Amino acid sequence: MKPFIIDRFEGQWAVIEYGDDVFNLPKETLPEGSKEGDVLDINIKVDEDATRARKERIQRMADRLFEEG
Repeated sequence: MKPFIIDRFEGQWAVIEYGDDVFNLPKETLPEGSKEGDVLDINIKVDEDATRARKERIQRMADRLFEEG
């Protein structure tokens, strides 16, 4: 797997290199003390509970919208 590398900081954003791609992450999401050149170990997982709650909230909003119309 290609490494995620902090290239630089621009205001509240961290510019991250991932192979030939570059993207921004909010600086606040990085570990405290992160600095340019650091290699990040990023593990991403789906939050099933938050996903379900979000879908339910959206469904309630849609239900209310169409009930009023």
